[in-house]
Amino acid sequence: MAGRRADGDATEAELALALRTGPFHVALRTALSARGLALHRVQHRLAQRGVHVGVTSLSYWQQGARRPQRAESLRAVRALEELLELPAHSLTRLLEPASPLTGAERPAARSYRSLVEESRALERLLADLGSPSDGGLHTVCHLERVRIGAGRELQGRDSHHVVRAHRDGVDRYLAIHHGDRGCDPGRVAVRANENCRVGRVRWHTAGVLVAELLFDTRLRAGDTYVFGYGFEDGTAGPSSEYVRGFSFAGGQYVLQVRFDAAELPAHCLRFTRTSAGAPRGAQQELTLAGRHRMVHLVEQTVRPGIVGIAWDWS
Repeated sequence: MAGRRADGDATEAELALALRTGPFHVALRTALSARGLALHRVQHRLAQRGVHVGVTSLSYWQQGARRPQRAESLRAVRALEELLELPAHSLTRLLEPASPLTGAERPAARSYRSLVEESRALERLLADLGSPSDGGLHTVCHLERVRIGAGRELQGRDSHHVVRAHRDGVDRYLAIHHGDRGCDPGRVAVRANENCRVGRVRWHTAGVLVAELLFDTRLRAGDTYVFGYGFEDGTAGPSSEYVRGFSFAGGQYVLQVRFDAAELPAHCLRFTRTSAGAPRGAQQELTLAGRHRMVHLVEQTVRPGIVGIAWDWS
């Protein structure tokens, strides 16, 4: 979970994250905690500014039981931004209809069918694990490290993942591994590296594997969680690209691909796709870092779709 000060109040880092990703009630609750203000004091200070709102309404707002909608209530939210020393519009923007790039409330979604070539196999595996279309989590930050072996194969990959819950009760994450042509998913190993443990694992002969990563806590809406996991593969033939599909918009993604010293590619290329069958777009040459034998990309705010790195060996 995100860190707390000794007195139990939210940290400034938590506040900045909550204001950026929402939802509104979590951002308001975090701001009140960070400033150490009780609701009756907030009500009193708002009244001094000529803004009248009840303690019950403030309580409902920070619990997510109600959302300020009337003109008078929105005026109170703007006054709260000043009172709590928050950036202008940082709370009011979270009350606007969610756009694909805001990350407010539940992010806009894309179906797996548009992102994965073996979508039917993946959908069957997810259904077998009882996964709803909305898993209750969206990504705040995801750092992924991919290793390509001396046989040009996808040797393995590791993920350091920060997520935020947009509903109560979430206690797991489903990690998806899609191997290259010839992958034997029955021989792919799943590792729980940090703050999670491996639950059920399902795979399909099409080279798709889904692993359930269990948390040791149930998240509330707005809670963040940090965990790490990995897959050891090495069962397929030569690899020529690594892609990551995003159903939801928002969050930062960093991909690193490292090559074995015995086999270095001739060229590396960053690219995007709008769907699994679409042509590559937004292509950019990447320079292989000398002794580190690594290329990377950084997406500050991902969009629904596919981003990846491709390479050729000749």
